[in-house]
Amino acid sequence: MNDWQNFYVIAGSAAGALIGLQFVVLTLLSSLPRKVSMAQGAAVYSTPTIVHFTTVLLLSAVMVMPARGLAAYHTITALIVFAGLAGFAYSLRNARRMRHAGYRPQFEDWLFYAILPLAAYALLAASALAEFSGQLAESGAYGVALATILLLVTGIHNAWDTVTYHVFDRNEPPH
Repeated sequence: MNDWQNFYVIAGSAAGALIGLQFVVLTLLSSLPRKVSMAQGAAVYSTPTIVHFTTVLLLSAVMVMPARGLAAYHTITALIVFAGLAGFAYSLRNARRMRHAGYRPQFEDWLFYAILPLAAYALLAASALAEFSGQLAESGAYGVALATILLLVTGIHNAWDTVTYHVFDRNEPPH
């Protein structure tokens, strides 16, 4: 994995910085008037963004850990498979909750909050399994990297979407 160190250092650093930025932005937005439906929407639209960034951060940390020996390599691979499966289950649950969040999701919402995260986590698990089997080791490494990029880009889009929603929707006068 030495060839991948720079990639994961960059991805992990970006994810860590973006997690911090999300906290700063949401803290600044907390002083604006709040609608009742926003708490439920935050769980469906803001929290998954932090989950995706955290997954990228943790993946990056795991991928640059020194792995000496086959047992360490298999442990790291198992952690990545678990992250993919857990992320897939979380994203599936979130996709179901989108229908009841007090907001009617548009196609872009379904794409970035459901379809792309589900695809990224499925790719992550499948790629790690391919890596583990040893049959597609090179493809597995690229699949994990692609899933990492997809989660990072999805998180960036969703962070921007959340901020613009709060800035423009919250500043409307109450009905």
